[in-house]
This record gives sequence, structure tokens and C-alpha cells, in this order.
Amino acid sequence: MSCSFDLDHYAEILEAARVGGYRFARFGEGPEPGDILLRHDIDLSLEAAIRMAELEGELGVHTTYLLMTESVFYNLASSEGIGAIARLRELGHAVGLHAVHPRAELDGRFDRIVSWHNPKPEYMSEEITGAINVYAEPYFSPQTYRSDSNQNWRSGCPHDELRTGEFPWLQILVHPEIWVYRGATMGETMRAMVEAEKVHRFDQLAADGIDLA
Repeated sequence: MSCSFDLDHYAEILEAARVGGYRFARFGEGPEPGDILLRHDIDLSLEAAIRMAELEGELGVHTTYLLMTESVFYNLASSEGIGAIARLRELGHAVGLHAVHPRAELDGRFDRIVSWHNPKPEYMSEEITGAINVYAEPYFSPQTYRSDSNQNWRSGCPHDELRTGEFPWLQILVHPEIWVYRGATMGETMRAMVEAEKVHRFDQLAADGIDLA
């Protein structure tokens, strides 16, 4: 099996978890033995988030999407942002906040779930009043955590261990843009994302009545 960062392999990882007998759980439940807590920190692309969420919906998997209110890449107050939240909810996913420390300002758009953006050790696991910090106990421990950050599984792609049920339970962080846009390296993937965004920007300009002739 090729451990490439694409949606085909992402589907294989989800299937491996099923074969291993795991249950896709929510933050706020457990974690119990056999739980998978699958989350997505949306740093860059709402479009990639929706594409991944729709794939998960087709596979009957419900996960947690954490969205930023301080992103320079997207705007949750725009029609696209409002539509993205609605679509994620429609597909059955939880929607939490991907916050910039120390601000974890939750409003009615979000479930009471927070992940820090680019967290630092000195505050990463601190308690957040009135909300679940995904980096805090009981949901986080280095032994039961895997992340694809910067297109690099630091402890290796987890699909084999999932298939054989080797984790007692597991929290997985997946960034959709890494899987939706194709590239053998993080740099190549980001360039592919920028090219796709360029096409989208021209569509937005045309929709806003801009003469592109």
C-alpha cells in the first residue's frame, strides 16, 4: 500500500481503522478503548475541508472540524464561510474552534471544542474554561496521537497499526489541504493549492462583476 498523501489513501486509512475494530468517537466522549478521535485543523482551505468532509460522509465517518476566526486565508463571516459551516453540520461533523493563543472566543457557530494553532508546550495542554482542549487529558497523550503536520507522519503512517488494532485508542490530526491538493512534498502541495486558489479567485472576481477582459 502506498502511503501517499491523497484522498484514496485517506480512505484506506479510514477503512484500516474499521478493519481494526475502531469506533469513530467525538470529543466529549471517552476516550474508551477502541476509540478514534479524528480531527481536522483547518489552517488554509475551506474548499479542501468540504471535499474531505464529503468523502467522510460517503464512508459514514463523522469527525471534528476546527475552524479559525483569525485566518488570513479564509473568512468565516463571508458567504463561503457561512456555507462551509452549514455543509459540515449537514454532513454530521462537529465544528470547533482552531484558536490563536490566548484567545479562545467561542460563539454560537462552534461546539465547545478548541485546538490551538501552532501550539507551544508552555500552554498547549492548559485547561480552557467551558471548553474541551483537544491537547489536554484525557484526549491527548504522545503515545496515542498521530499528526500529518507538514506532510510528515512523525511516527509513520498509522494505517498498518490501525488495521491490526495496535492502538488502545488514538487521536489523529489530519489537515485536509495536504490530502486534497497533490504534491510529493509540502512545497509542491502548497503550490498546487495556490494554483487551484488562483482559478477560484478569478471566478470570484467575475461573480463580483469585475471585467476580466
